[in-house]
Amino acid sequence: MRNFKTYIINQVKILITVIALCFGVLKPAILDAQDTAGVRHISMQEAIDLGIKNSNRLKASQARIDEATAIVRQAKDNQLPNAAVSGSYLRFNNPTIALKSKSLGGSADSSGSGFPSVNQAVYGIFNVSVPLFAGGGIRYGIESAKYLQQAAILDAGNDKDAEILNTINAYINLYKASATVVVVKENLKQSMQRDSVLSRLEQTGLLARNDLLKAQLQTSNIQLSVLDAESNRNIANINMNLLLGLPERTVLITDSSNFDKDISIKNLEDYEEIALQNRKDILALSFRKKAATTGIEAAKSGLFPSIALTGGYIAADIPNLLSVSNAIDIGVGVKYDLGSIWKTKSKIAQAEAREREISANQAQLDEELRLNLNKNYENLLLSRKKIDVYEQAVAQATENFRITRNKFDNNLVNTTDLLDANVSLLQADINLAVAKADVILAYDVLLETAGVISAQ
Repeated sequence: MRNFKTYIINQVKILITVIALCFGVLKPAILDAQDTAGVRHISMQEAIDLGIKNSNRLKASQARIDEATAIVRQAKDNQLPNAAVSGSYLRFNNPTIALKSKSLGGSADSSGSGFPSVNQAVYGIFNVSVPLFAGGGIRYGIESAKYLQQAAILDAGNDKDAEILNTINAYINLYKASATVVVVKENLKQSMQRDSVLSRLEQTGLLARNDLLKAQLQTSNIQLSVLDAESNRNIANINMNLLLGLPERTVLITDSSNFDKDISIKNLEDYEEIALQNRKDILALSFRKKAATTGIEAAKSGLFPSIALTGGYIAADIPNLLSVSNAIDIGVGVKYDLGSIWKTKSKIAQAEAREREISANQAQLDEELRLNLNKNYENLLLSRKKIDVYEQAVAQATENFRITRNKFDNNLVNTTDLLDANVSLLQADINLAVAKADVILAYDVLLETAGVISAQ
């Protein structure tokens, strides 16, 4: 019996040493679940870089930027000359032509027999028009397109911040899921050892059969918990692989050292000021409002005439009748759409309504920002306070294990009490590690809300 106690104590000492030196017990837990898959150690920063590189959301954002850039070029193209070339070749039958005007050499009963035979014609026209004035519509169109381009760029930056936070969240979820597998598996291991001891006691008549069955039932429940924990870990691993563009079967091993960094927390008022200056969705809305204001002026341009410098060249040839060459014209053209007098009012009303809508969206976004900042700031403070509690719990669990081990050495407690104390210590250690990860996540959520997560 003494040798068995020594064996138990040595096993516990080895386990505690491993936990104290490195929380890397996560690695074998993952390898047990998917020993046939590729294994990849990955840091949080590496995960963020891969997430940004392979994000379909960011690819779509870049496509929207390219679209907005093309719209700017299209708006600028309205300043360029308009040029058109047209020409035709015509074939006629033998028409009967009678000239009624005596001044042209005809007579009232002329049959046109003396008129030249015309059976074909060819002509070409080249026109150029350079806009000089369009009521400011072209200029305002360019300005509006540029504002929307800036908004699209800011939207892409906002999507990037969201992608970074999403990657961090997935990384921490995988870490926590793996940690849960470690705890549950260790609990199962201790429970099976306890069953082995109780089984020997039952065989010698020192333990009732019913007590052994209760312990074995508890072991079965823990086995089910292991299956659930491993399933959750595998799902988190697959989600991470899809997010990073890695093969689904790749086993990712997270790095717990990512959660040991110190963080400096500013005042809530500082984060509110930072958010107003750096939140990309807020800045994007401001550019959209400028575009809407410019759109009002662009709509008003319809009330003005358009003026253009025009020029052209005409050439024609009608055999036996007419030949035209070197016919060049140049001038100034004025065009005014009278229908714009009553049609433009609705366009202006639409543009003004759009501006009011954006102003309301800005006010709503400001309210949501302040609420989220307060909520995420309080969550960060709470997460930091939890660390103090978990550190105290680790100290208590460590002392409890020391006392229990001393009692076990003096035959004052049984093996079950010693193993339970060991599991409690392991749980406390992992709870503390998970709490540190939660603090990092809460801090990153606050930075994302303030619009500076990509700058850290």
